[in-house]
Amino acid sequence: MIQTNRYMSSEDEMDFLPIIPLNEHEADDSADLVIEGDDLPILPLRNTVLFPGVVLPITVGRDKSIKAVNEAYKHHKLIGVIAQKDSNIEDPAVSDIENIGTVAKIIKLIKMPDNGTTVIIQGKRRFKLESFSSEEPFFRAKVSLLTEPAAPTDEHFTAYIESIKDLANQIIQLSPNIPSEAQMILKNIENPSFLINFVSSNLNTELADKQQLLQTDDINQRAEKLMTLLQRELQFAELKNKLTNKTKTELDKQQREYFLQQQMKSIKDELGGDSNELELKEMKKKAEQKNWPAAAKELFKKGVEKLERMHPSTPDYSVVYNHLDLMLDLPWDEHTTDSYDLKHARKVLDQDHYGMDKIKERILEYIAVLKLKGDMKSPILCFVGPPGIGKTSLGRSIASAIGRKYVRLSLGGLHDESEIRGHRKTYIGAMPGRVLQSIRKAKSGNPVMILDEIDKVGADHRGDPSSALLEVLDPEQNNSFYDNYLELEYDLSKVLFIATANNLNNIQPALRDRLEIIDLSGYAIEEKIEIAKRHLVPKQKEAHGLGKQNFRISDKVLEKIIEEYTRESGVRELDRQLASIMRNQAKELALEDKLKQQVTGADVENILGKPRYSNEIYKTANMAGVAVGLAWTYVGGDILFIETSLSEGKGELKLTGNLGNVMKESASTALSYIQANAKKLGISQDLFHKKDIHVHVPEGAVPKDGPSAGITMMTAMVSAFTGRKVKPYLAMTGEITLRGQVLPVGGIKEKVLAAKRAGLKELILCWQNEKDVAEIDTTFIKGLQFHYVKTMQQVLDTALS
Repeated sequence: MIQTNRYMSSEDEMDFLPIIPLNEHEADDSADLVIEGDDLPILPLRNTVLFPGVVLPITVGRDKSIKAVNEAYKHHKLIGVIAQKDSNIEDPAVSDIENIGTVAKIIKLIKMPDNGTTVIIQGKRRFKLESFSSEEPFFRAKVSLLTEPAAPTDEHFTAYIESIKDLANQIIQLSPNIPSEAQMILKNIENPSFLINFVSSNLNTELADKQQLLQTDDINQRAEKLMTLLQRELQFAELKNKLTNKTKTELDKQQREYFLQQQMKSIKDELGGDSNELELKEMKKKAEQKNWPAAAKELFKKGVEKLERMHPSTPDYSVVYNHLDLMLDLPWDEHTTDSYDLKHARKVLDQDHYGMDKIKERILEYIAVLKLKGDMKSPILCFVGPPGIGKTSLGRSIASAIGRKYVRLSLGGLHDESEIRGHRKTYIGAMPGRVLQSIRKAKSGNPVMILDEIDKVGADHRGDPSSALLEVLDPEQNNSFYDNYLELEYDLSKVLFIATANNLNNIQPALRDRLEIIDLSGYAIEEKIEIAKRHLVPKQKEAHGLGKQNFRISDKVLEKIIEEYTRESGVRELDRQLASIMRNQAKELALEDKLKQQVTGADVENILGKPRYSNEIYKTANMAGVAVGLAWTYVGGDILFIETSLSEGKGELKLTGNLGNVMKESASTALSYIQANAKKLGISQDLFHKKDIHVHVPEGAVPKDGPSAGITMMTAMVSAFTGRKVKPYLAMTGEITLRGQVLPVGGIKEKVLAAKRAGLKELILCWQNEKDVAEIDTTFIKGLQFHYVKTMQQVLDTALS
C-alpha cells in the first residue's frame, strides 16, 4: 500500500513517496490560507492525486509545469495541484483536467544536473476550479477554497478510524515490499482527517477512486469509501500472498527432489551405474537387431527419448516402458520356416486324427501352394461340427504338420471388444489385445492360431467382439491390423487362423462370410472303435499307470461300450467311460497284483453298470400313428418319435412336446395336405369334423424346431387316420409342401449316423439328399437301405405297411 521507492520521478511517471510532515498539526494551519486574488498557477499531475496534509516529491518535466512551479516559487510559493482525467495525454487542455484539486505549498525546489526540476510540495486545502484566466505560458485559474468539516467525535466515526488503521496494518503485514516501519507511522497519526488523507494517498488503487475520495466533502462518507477500497486491496493482497506461498512451496519441493535425485545419482554412480540407464541401453541394443517398419522404428525412438527425460518414479514411466517392451517382444519380421513335405504332413495328420479326410486334403493343398509359390495369404478356415470330435486338437496337429508355432485363443463368453483390439495405453491396467498377446507368446509372425468357440462370442455395452474380429479375419485387411495399445499397424496376413464352432447360425453373417467353412460330421461306430484303439485306450492306460500292462479290449467290447453307454457324435463320453474302466483295472492291479488279459462284455457291465441306452425301443412293433424321425442338434444327430392319436371332438389340431413355430407350421401343412387328398388316401371326410388330432413329440423338456420332421408328422397322421402301422426299423426326414413335394434338409450325415447307431435299417430321404449320402464312407452305413422320394405319396407307399 505504502510506496517504498526512494527516488524522485517525473510527474510524467508519477511514482512517488508520500512523506509525513514532522508535525502533522501543520496541516491544521490550512484554515488560515489566503490566496491573492483567488488566482493560482495550476500544475496538472498525471498518475496521482495530492491530498491535504500529505508531502509529496515530484520531478517536473513538462515546460508548462516548470514555468508554473518557478512562477509560484518566486512569489507566495502556493500552486494548485490537480489530476488529469486521462494520464496518457501529453499536453492536456482545459477540458482534460479535473475540477477539484489541492492547494499545495512548495517546500523546496531543487535544480537537477540534467536541467530537470524537483519540487517537494505539501497539500494544504482542497479547492474548486472556477475558471481559467490563462493557458499560456502555463495554466492559471480562479479557484474557490472548499471548507474542510471538523472530524466528528461520535463512536461511529471512531470505529471507522480504528477499522481503517486495522485494515492498513493487515495490508502492510501481507505486502513484503512495504517496510514494517509504516505500521509505526500509522500508529502515531492522531488527526483523523489527516489519517484518512494519508491512507488515501498511499492506497494502491485506480486514479478515479482517489479523485472520488478527494471530491467527497462529507468526512464520514470519505471514511466509508476508503474502508471499501481497503477491504478490496486486503483481499487482493491475501490472494497474492497465498499464490506466492504456494509457488514457493512447490519450488522448494522441486528443489528438494532435485537435490535428492542428484545424491541418488551420485550413489548409483559409485555402485556401478544407474539400472534404468542400463535397461534403456539394453532396449536400444535389442532394437538395433529388429527389422521393423519405419513407423515402428520412429515410435520406438520417440518412446526411448521420452523415457530418458522421465524419472522412474513417475506413473507414466511404467506405461511408456511396458509399451516399448511390447514392441521389442513382438516378432515383426520373424517367421518359422514351413515344412513343405506333403508326405510327412499327411503322416502327422493321420497319426493324430482318424478320418477327417476333407480337412486333411485342404491343409495339404495349402502346403502344396506354399511349396510352389513360396508365399501366399493364409486362408481363414472354420471347422464346424458337434462337440468332442477333435476340432481344437486338429489345429495343433496342423501346426505340427507344417512346422509352425501353435497358439489357442478361447473366444467363448468373450464380450469386450478391447479383448481383441486392446485398450488405449493411457488407461490404468491397459494391455494389448489377446491376438497380439498370443503372437507375442508364440514369438513367431506366422503361427497357427486357433480361435476356439467363435460361435459363442457375446456382445454388450462394452462392444461387440465379433465385429472387431472382422478386421482380424479378413485377408484383405489383416495385413494392417491396428491394436489400440500398440498404436501401430501389425501384419497378421501370415497367421493361419483356424476357427472352431458348433453352430454356424450363431456367427454374425459378415463374419461368417469371411470364413472358409469346413463341415465336420460326427463319427460312425466304426470310426469310434478305431479312435478308441489308436488314441483313447493308450492315452487312458498311460494316464492311470497301466502303460506296461498288456491287457486288451476287443472291438466287440468297444462297440458295446459305444452303443450301450454313449449317445454322442464325438468321443468325449467314450473317453470318460474308458477312464472308468482303467480306474477299475488299476484298482484290481493294486489289490490282486495281476490283471486279466481281456476285458469282456460282462466286465464292462460290472464296471459301468447296466446299459444306459438300448435299441430295442426301435425294434418293437409300433402302434398305428407312431413314426420315427431324424433330428439334428448341435451335439450331432438324434432320433425322435412322433406320436399321433385321434379322439372325439370337432377336428381341432393339438400340438405338444415343446415345439417351435416352424415345426408347428409343418404339422398344419401336413394336416392340410391330408384333408385335400383324403379320398386318394382312403380317409373319410367325416373324421376331420368328428375327431380331434393330437400330435406329441416325446422329451417335452427339450425344445424342438425346424422343417425336417414334416414327412414324419404327415406319415404319423395318415397312420392314425387309416390304422396302418409304420414299418419297423424305418426312419425318415424331409420337408413337405402343400403341393405334395418333398424338399431336402440339412445335417444328413449326422442323421444317418444317428440312425445307424440306433439300429435302424431303412431311411426315407428326399432325392436331392442323395449327394449328401454319397459323401459318407460306405463302410459306416453298411446295412442301411435308403429310399429317395420326390412326393409325399411315395413316402406313404414306402412307410406304411
